[in-house]
Amino acid sequence: MGEDEGDQGFVRLVFEELPLEQMHANAEAFFELMDGRRTTRHFSDRRVPRELIETAVKTASTSPSGAHLQPWTFVAISNQALKLRIREAAEEEERKFYEERVPEAWKEVLDPLGTDHVKDHITEAPWVVVLFRHSQRKRASGEMSPTYYSQESCGIAAGLFVAAIHNMGLVTLTHTPSPMGFLRDILQRPEHEHAMLLMPVGFPAQDARVPHISRKSLDEVSEFLE
Repeated sequence: MGEDEGDQGFVRLVFEELPLEQMHANAEAFFELMDGRRTTRHFSDRRVPRELIETAVKTASTSPSGAHLQPWTFVAISNQALKLRIREAAEEEERKFYEERVPEAWKEVLDPLGTDHVKDHITEAPWVVVLFRHSQRKRASGEMSPTYYSQESCGIAAGLFVAAIHNMGLVTLTHTPSPMGFLRDILQRPEHEHAMLLMPVGFPAQDARVPHISRKSLDEVSEFLE
């Protein structure tokens, strides 16, 4: 077998090296784009084509994953009645969380963000995307076996999804109603799938607001050992 024909299921890496100046330019441009990303809870009901959501999911699915198992399912919902069911269930769980279960240390950092149990964004946004993590996989024999590093894999995929949404000119919110088991029940997902994130997606409302916050500096989030 020739060197370029692949060996044991491998193919040659397609890689185009860029001039250093272009690498710097690309890096800065992407940073500037993502530095403008903000999370909002105020969405317009303006229509968003399904094709854009599909592309964001395809982008997220380019993420690396443990043993390349891609242990995720993105469930995208535009049906208003279904979104209303999700909102009602989420608000009931969140009401209990804020009134009965929230630890003081958690409340301390949530208060400046103005969050509460009311989740208008679930029914206002044209799309709600729920990311489910697979804790098991079906083998060729039909038996179920564990997945590997599914939490980390889905976390990376979620980051790519958020980046894709911002890159196409939309906004999203990473919402984690606690607990999240109701999402599996409402969306009729199998037992080995676990809801990880609920992400409304759409255009921001005309009067959308965001918390007045700043990001940590490079020195605060990194250490270089050279």
